[in-house]
Amino acid sequence: MLSIQQLSHTYGNGTRALSGITLDIPKGMFGLLGPNGAGKSTLMRSIATLQSPSEGRIQFGEIDVLREPEKLRATLGYLPQDFGVYPRVSAYDLLEHLAVLKGIAGKGERKDTVETLLTQVNLWDVRKKAVAGFSGGMRQRFGIAQALIGQPQLIIVDEPTAGLDPEERNRFNNLLAAIGENVVVILSTHIVEDVSDLCPRMAIINQGQVVLDGSPQELTRSLQGRVWRRSIETRQLSRYQADLTVIANRLRAGQTVIHVLSDSAPEAGFEPIEGSLEDLYFATLVQSRQAHAGAQRAAA
Repeated sequence: MLSIQQLSHTYGNGTRALSGITLDIPKGMFGLLGPNGAGKSTLMRSIATLQSPSEGRIQFGEIDVLREPEKLRATLGYLPQDFGVYPRVSAYDLLEHLAVLKGIAGKGERKDTVETLLTQVNLWDVRKKAVAGFSGGMRQRFGIAQALIGQPQLIIVDEPTAGLDPEERNRFNNLLAAIGENVVVILSTHIVEDVSDLCPRMAIINQGQVVLDGSPQELTRSLQGRVWRRSIETRQLSRYQADLTVIANRLRAGQTVIHVLSDSAPEAGFEPIEGSLEDLYFATLVQSRQAHAGAQRAAA
């Protein structure tokens, strides 16, 4: 169990990236959803001991993460949003080098580790090729391989499928699902479908705060009977946004389709639909921003 208590962080320029984050994350896949700039990466870096938060506590099992970062690092696997590689170094040689850095000193054990991981992430056939020349999906799979060195009990992956084509994204998600059966895996992303497919528990973070957490299925039930859909002329969008709680809009076949959050039919022409996790995500962000704007107006 990873326990985060009242975690806050303010950068030197005064930007408050996290504000009182409290979460209990059990074994298995845990999805952390939020828009760009919501504080996800700051939270991931704090858990991974890459930066020290201004306030709060992080506990992983018996490890006090902020006081004993070296103990957490010994059981941590981390795939950041962007990572660099050495030029002209093969996947096999680079993974072996990283295994040495991780503390696997025995040559035989290191060989077994490298070969097992390259096979697990389906890169054995390209083990002699330079990682710098890998496609985006192959590079991400290599990233997961290095994160798995040493059989970590806590794995953090930050925006792992951004920019991948659908086939690679599906392959990567299947790999994550298999890994997440026996350890804590935190999937930080803004892609709602990844969380819906993979995670039995999740949280939504916005403006540095957790605004919702729980089971995706249970949370989505709160939308039952409250999401309505209608096709409108694109020029009408601003009027609907001013009069109703429009949580999503997309262009389809030359018309704009809007989803509206309302306890009853907003007006004639709307049809009720079953709310999805994407609707929940957008509705939560809209309500969070409205509450934040209201608090700012009250303080002014």
